[in-house]
Amino acid sequence: MTLTVPTRKPPTDTPAGAPVFSVDGLWKVFGPKADRVPADPELQRLDPAELRSRTGCTAAVRDVSFDVRKGEVFVVMGLSGSGKSTLVRCLTRLIEPTAGTIAIDGEDVRAMDKARLRELRRHRAAMVFQHFGLLPHRTVLDNVAYGLEIQGVGRSERRERAAEFVTKVGLEGMEHRRPEQLSGGQRQRVGLARALAVDPEVLLFDEPFSALDPLIRRDMQDEVTRLHQEEGRTMVFITHDLSEALKLGDRIALMRDGRVVQLGTPEEIVGSPADDYVREFVRDVPREQVVTCRTAMRPAAPGETAGGAVLDPETTVSEAIEAVARTGAPARVMDGGHCLGVVDHERLLAVVAGTEPLKEAA
Repeated sequence: MTLTVPTRKPPTDTPAGAPVFSVDGLWKVFGPKADRVPADPELQRLDPAELRSRTGCTAAVRDVSFDVRKGEVFVVMGLSGSGKSTLVRCLTRLIEPTAGTIAIDGEDVRAMDKARLRELRRHRAAMVFQHFGLLPHRTVLDNVAYGLEIQGVGRSERRERAAEFVTKVGLEGMEHRRPEQLSGGQRQRVGLARALAVDPEVLLFDEPFSALDPLIRRDMQDEVTRLHQEEGRTMVFITHDLSEALKLGDRIALMRDGRVVQLGTPEEIVGSPADDYVREFVRDVPREQVVTCRTAMRPAAPGETAGGAVLDPETTVSEAIEAVARTGAPARVMDGGHCLGVVDHERLLAVVAGTEPLKEAA
């Protein structure tokens, strides 16, 4: 069965400067004397079964490094047991890392005392979980306002701000319902509104939609996309679903056995898999719906810089095929009045078939 992937949105235009989150050499090891594993090169090299046999330890996160840029949706994905949920919990020390560094806006998270950690979790990085965690005796409005109450915001102000975000996630008119009166999708919207209401710098999503029905899940994905486009808020999104990762992510870190095996844009992951594991992971993805003209184009030959269809660099190969078929001529890939290259029928079909090597995305 072919996996259908929505047309990619343009990549986030992230400003230069320090990343929001910066992770370097992160380890989380469970078991006796866990510290010895990241400190011993020999133990580091063992596969999971050998490590358990020799030490009784499990390395859930193994030497992971990445930056999360301001305003991007950074997706961490992998199968069950890959370490992705442990990783996101380490970012705010809901799970204590074993080794490595984590910084938010340059501040060392591992050096934070309890008061600073509370501030981080309440004000700077809000978590949205798979299980909604709503308070059953509270209304929708009061559930959304709960984080503000914890922050010490006055009743009138917090209810006013909560009402704003209830409307923003599409629950206007349901403010006085209780959680048992809501569908699964509506309850997840309450959880999303509660996280947004505290105005965090980063939203952390831990597989928030995996328990929802497919249609409701798609609606919630669209809601996250809409909110991101409206607010430009930085998001870290954990999922085991490849279609969800490709739809939401500006960049994707694909994990296996605690390690990041490839980190890149959706089209880099699909168009240039790092190894056989990634290649198998993306085997059923329609390349033409993910790869864009920016990576599929070739240099323009003399006489090809005028005439024919004009395409944006972020136009998907699928859309480019239709444009080239309509005109019967190569299409120019233009950016700011400058011709970056061209795409033609032969090259586009080669990209679809996977026989054409792709240039690195700019």
